[in-house]
This record gives sequence, C-alpha cells and structure tokens, in this order.
Amino acid sequence: MTDEASLEGTVAVVTGASRGIGRAVALRLAAAGVRVAVLSRSAGELSRLADEIDGWAIPCDVTDAEALGRASLEVREKAGRAPEIVVGAAGVFHLAPADDTPLEVLDLNLDVNLRGGILTVRAFLPHMKDEGRGTLVQVGSVAGRKAFPGNAAYSASKFGLRGFHQVLLEELRGTGVRATLLEPAATDTSIWDPMDPDGTPELPDRAAMLAPHEVAEAVHFVVSRPAGVQIPFLPVERS
Repeated sequence: MTDEASLEGTVAVVTGASRGIGRAVALRLAAAGVRVAVLSRSAGELSRLADEIDGWAIPCDVTDAEALGRASLEVREKAGRAPEIVVGAAGVFHLAPADDTPLEVLDLNLDVNLRGGILTVRAFLPHMKDEGRGTLVQVGSVAGRKAFPGNAAYSASKFGLRGFHQVLLEELRGTGVRATLLEPAATDTSIWDPMDPDGTPELPDRAAMLAPHEVAEAVHFVVSRPAGVQIPFLPVERS
C-alpha cells in the first residue's frame, strides 16, 4: 500500500515556470506523468521548457488579470477541463531598509508576490470549485512568517500572501479543493545573482541554501497526498 496518489494523466499550471523554483516544479510534475501548462513572461525560455516536458507554453504576466483569465481559458480548452493542480511560483525579491525602500521596489514586490498570487487564484479557482477537486499551492517564503532586516517590501508581500491564504483555507472548506502555502527558506536561484550572497556576511551562503529541486519535491509531496488530506502550511528548510 502507498499513501501517495498517482498524478499520471492530471493537468497542472505552474506560474513563474521559466526559471528557479517554478521551472523545477514543472520538471518534477512532468516526471510524475502530469501534463503541465507553464506560465511566465519569458516566452523563449518558456517555449524551450514546454518542448522539454511535452507541456503547454502560455506566456503570461501574473500581474495582468485579463492575461491570466485568457490563460485559464486556454488551459481548459487544451485539457478539456480545469487543472487538478495550480502552483503559484512567480516571484521577485529585493533587499532594502524599511525607510529607504524605493517606491518602485515596493510596488513590484506587492504587485508580483501578493497581487499576482491572488490574481492567479481568482483565474483558476472558480473552475476547480465547479469540478469539486484540485490543489492550489502558493510558494510563499520563510520571510512570510519571520522578519529579516532589509526584507521590508518582500516580507510585506509574503506576510500578505499568508493572510490571503488563511482566508482561502476557510473559504475552501467543503468545496473539494485544497490549498497549501509552501514556505521555503532561502533557495539557490538566479534571484540572488545581483546580491552576491557569498560575499555578504548578512546573507546566507549559496551552499547553505535549498536547491530548487528540493522545493519541487515538497510541492510533489503536497499534491500527491490522498484525496481528503490537506497540508495547509509547509515550511521547508535545511536541517
């Protein structure tokens, strides 16, 4: 016997899929037999990934509600149904003191990390509820439950996502749709490239960070739980 539900033949949507955690999640789900629609603004990288996993490339900006609506329709047309899995992995990250955070940095973090997550749910959840099944996974952050200096804009967005998720959990009771907020610790992706973490004592070394494929394994674990089992929150960190 196994506690893992088969994902063979299911359909998933992954935002932020052209790189980092989103890309790793798309690869992991495809390896489990999932047909994956990959969403990102980076059309070229997205197309190459879709070819690699025999998925669907749908260029899309998660801050654009109309674009997400079109993406939701396109997935349903291609799959013939709503997706069983939606993973919101699009995100940005900037460091700046609370009193010296440029407004454009604040706006970008709130727009992509918080508003983008909410808009993704708005685009896909109604059709999942209509079909009475599915799993939503939002990729949050340890910075959404723990304060770190320099994380003002980023933490505001991720704490906000946690609040949105808590409301979502209450609203989804009895619908057949389940939701998880995944909160990984620092993960070694290109998001760190402009910051030189190895050369900055206040930041974690890249060797000590999680790898994207490790976070993707956590996503796979969540979405492959048996029907009726929900994991509301899942922190992921190095031991």
